[in-house]
Amino acid sequence: MPEEFSYQISPPFVSLGSDRDIDLDSTLQELPMYNFPVEINHTGMEVASFLEKYPLLPGVILVEEGKFIGMISRRRLLEFLIRPFGQELFVQQSLAVLYSYARIPMLLLADTTSILTAMQLSLKRSPELLAEPIVVETESGAYRLLDVQELNIISWQIRGIDNLVRYERSQAQMIQNDKMANLGRLVDGVAHEILDPVGFIWGNIIYVSTYSHDLLKLIAAYDKELPSASQAINQIKEEIEFDFLEQDLSRSLASIRTGAERLKKLVTSLQNFCHIDELYPKPVDLHACIDSIILLINSRLQGEIEIVKYYGQLPPVYCFMGQINQVLMNIFSEVVDTLLNEAVRQQLHREDTMTVQKPRIEITTEVISQEASNPNAPDSRWILVRIADNGPGMSQELQQQIIESFSLETKNSKNTSLAVSYRIITLRHGGKLNFNSQIGIGTKFEILLPLV
Repeated sequence: MPEEFSYQISPPFVSLGSDRDIDLDSTLQELPMYNFPVEINHTGMEVASFLEKYPLLPGVILVEEGKFIGMISRRRLLEFLIRPFGQELFVQQSLAVLYSYARIPMLLLADTTSILTAMQLSLKRSPELLAEPIVVETESGAYRLLDVQELNIISWQIRGIDNLVRYERSQAQMIQNDKMANLGRLVDGVAHEILDPVGFIWGNIIYVSTYSHDLLKLIAAYDKELPSASQAINQIKEEIEFDFLEQDLSRSLASIRTGAERLKKLVTSLQNFCHIDELYPKPVDLHACIDSIILLINSRLQGEIEIVKYYGQLPPVYCFMGQINQVLMNIFSEVVDTLLNEAVRQQLHREDTMTVQKPRIEITTEVISQEASNPNAPDSRWILVRIADNGPGMSQELQQQIIESFSLETKNSKNTSLAVSYRIITLRHGGKLNFNSQIGIGTKFEILLPLV
């Protein structure tokens, strides 16, 4: 090569990429890439000398007056040079002539493309193009070459990281499931211990009511037979405020009975929620499940949220009661949080208090029929549970995020409660979980369970 040409082509350099550790979200910006732009009026001999000097250089970026034209890989260039009479034909020719023969489809990607996506796109190329380097366009408009082997090595490392993350996540899920199962057994045992004394109170309050009524009846008979009681008896009546005691005793016993009844329902609801499902589904009263969950979250309602029930006639549904309770708890928690947050926001901004609506949750249950896709098949019957609120609604961006979290392929490290609910309904019960939200109108969740 003539000496005067050695200064016309700038030597290639390698961008080292990012120093941070590679992870699942890493992009091409973090990989080492080669920068070797050459004007197309240079000859193949000039480029060949650089390829010989830099054995790791994957190819050449072709430019014309600084404008990107294309790329010739090392492999394609050497293929033409080793052909019979290739050196005589192409060595002294310009790169423009050589490129007219060696041009092939190239893969051009932005440097913000994720490494895993780039690997997928690279593997989709034709077999004869799999070894070709990838052209990467930077945010500044420059062009770099990415060696496919480098991309392969890094992508396999990321896949190893992905497998490790999935394994650790599955282990964490197993630990969490075991912890929740143990917690469920513990809570169930505590609830059982609570139910025993509550049962004593509940069973004896009837006798106490009867005994007190009989005693008051006896005292009334004494007063009737002996109207002129002694001074000592009258003094005792005044000390114990007998007239007030006679009126308030029945009310106190009724209050104790009501409290015991509420405590019994609450503990029973807690036991149902902590129910550990067996291997096979069992018939469940969905209305009882809904009522139990509402009773458990009643303290969070704070009297600010109105719950309206439109219960239809539902047959027992074969399902896993513990998992269905978890789904109902997740959805009700989501709805209650939204309504309470909106109530706080409205209290802080009182510009339009005249149009403020009381937070409201409507629960509708019914049996519906859906037409089968096969005209010869009978229509399918489903149990529908609809939970709707009059909250602020969700933005389209938030709705899209929730829908994406439903996907089994999501790589989000955070497993949301709605995503868990979706998988319980669809994968474990063969049902459907739909939701719809409109800004200013509210959000509606629909649980559909097949009726066998």
